[in-house]
Amino acid sequence: MKKFENFVFSILETPLKKKRVLQITLALFVIAILMFPTKIVLAKMLPGKSDNTFSVYIDAPSGTSLVQTQEISQCVIGELKKEPEILNMELFLSDGIPLDYAGLVKGSGMKNSENLAELSVNLTSKHDRDETSFQMVHRIRPIIKQKCEPLVERTSIKFIEQPAGPPTMASIVVEVYSNDVKKIREVSKDVVKILSKTEGLVDVDIVGDKIFKKYQLIPDKDRIARSGLSVDQVNKILYLAFEGMVVGYKNTKDYSDQIPIFLVLDKQSKTIAEQDEFALRSKLSSLQLMNSQGMLVSLSEVVDIKKVDSSPTIMHKNLARMQNVIAETDEVSQVYPLLDARSQMIDYFSKDYEVTKESGMSTYMFDLHLKDKKTGKEVLLRWDGEMKVTLDTFRDLGGAFIAALILIFLLLVVYYKSFKLSGIVLLGSFLSIIGVIFGHLVADIVTTDTFFLTATSLIGFIALMGISSRNSLLLIDFAKGLMVDKGVEKRRAIAIAAATRAKPIALTAVAIILGSALLASDPIFGGLGVALISGTVAAVFVSLLFIPILMDGSDAMDFKPKED
Repeated sequence: MKKFENFVFSILETPLKKKRVLQITLALFVIAILMFPTKIVLAKMLPGKSDNTFSVYIDAPSGTSLVQTQEISQCVIGELKKEPEILNMELFLSDGIPLDYAGLVKGSGMKNSENLAELSVNLTSKHDRDETSFQMVHRIRPIIKQKCEPLVERTSIKFIEQPAGPPTMASIVVEVYSNDVKKIREVSKDVVKILSKTEGLVDVDIVGDKIFKKYQLIPDKDRIARSGLSVDQVNKILYLAFEGMVVGYKNTKDYSDQIPIFLVLDKQSKTIAEQDEFALRSKLSSLQLMNSQGMLVSLSEVVDIKKVDSSPTIMHKNLARMQNVIAETDEVSQVYPLLDARSQMIDYFSKDYEVTKESGMSTYMFDLHLKDKKTGKEVLLRWDGEMKVTLDTFRDLGGAFIAALILIFLLLVVYYKSFKLSGIVLLGSFLSIIGVIFGHLVADIVTTDTFFLTATSLIGFIALMGISSRNSLLLIDFAKGLMVDKGVEKRRAIAIAAATRAKPIALTAVAIILGSALLASDPIFGGLGVALISGTVAAVFVSLLFIPILMDGSDAMDFKPKED
């Protein structure tokens, strides 16, 4: 350790060497921080999770028949059958799959419509295949969407993977709020156009019923009366022909309630050959009722056909009318596509709206307030989904980090009775972020998938604060003891302290690195492992080289020896 002692002492004795160490440390810190805006190191809530299953949601336009939805589903199944890693699949037509982790918040359990279907796909064990589930989804998504979505115009096929963290409606959710339902739909369509053009976003769709043209059957009361029929007769035959209805009840000793008898025409009788007015009128012509004079009257003579728009469901959240626009990320962090899409939205909507950005650093800081320049109607674009979870998590972890800094600083001030020494300890602890960021860069280079800086990485960084603080405390206390008890000169005492404490600091670092190595390969806690490993390495160099220079430059370290 004598060589290391002399090495540290030579640095303290030479102003140029001290300056270089400070400059190198500052340069590394600046480079590390700049890796975020330059996207060299990417941040994300949690990385992709390789699982043994994924789901496919088929969302055809409202009004799509069950036959058409089944045709789309069979197209998807046909493409998936080509994958050797898929063990089996199960189709849930006009229904949602049994609730899984992802479906809890995606509304899977509430699906009950002819235009919807869900497909559950089971894969071979993730330990027995080279390709992860999210890599497979990334590869087959464009193939299936290109081949199957055109079967019915405006169909949306979404691939749903099991989330690594808390489930959300989608990676990116844009909530469109307004008092005007028509304005909500207009802005939602514009948002879909922008998100669809944003790089890294897939499965863009509007959550809600799509407006479509339908035929409304309107009984003409005057003609019904002149034909010797009743309105009730006509209504009942219409329900029976197209929907089915309860025509009676059956009593049984096995049940306390009456059992309804439901009557419906067979599939062939109630199916219309073509979706047009002529086919519908032909269908009505085939349905006849006997009037009070015993004559048969065709329904086409007493029922008018009118083409109208469908009536979509109006959605509310917190008592405000709204609509969700969703998008999934394709093996990228949701942060960067969001910022890109938000910038595009500001430019796009500025033509017709007065755009106001949300102020402050709240979780809604990306919100956009739109005010129509002509009508004055207001629209709010609020970001939700995994992005909001990310912001909330990083905000909470940031708050925990600041709280840890303040508590450590206060404890050090009480212990040392010096703000300068406490600041030195904190600064040394904070600089371990250099190792954390560079560690993620190296991990991203050596791994096949993108290695994101995640929430678990920040947890590791917060944990490093205590480890780094401990290293600095050992140096200061040891150097103080040498100066006070033995009268050693300041710089020599600092050098001796660094050399003496280097071995226990290094052994502690090795123990942390070996203990964290098991976490580094984990898909979820890999960020925590890498942060602890690389951050600990950086903390060792900061403690043994950078902290001694700060100690030498601080007058708070000018301890006087005890008098005999």
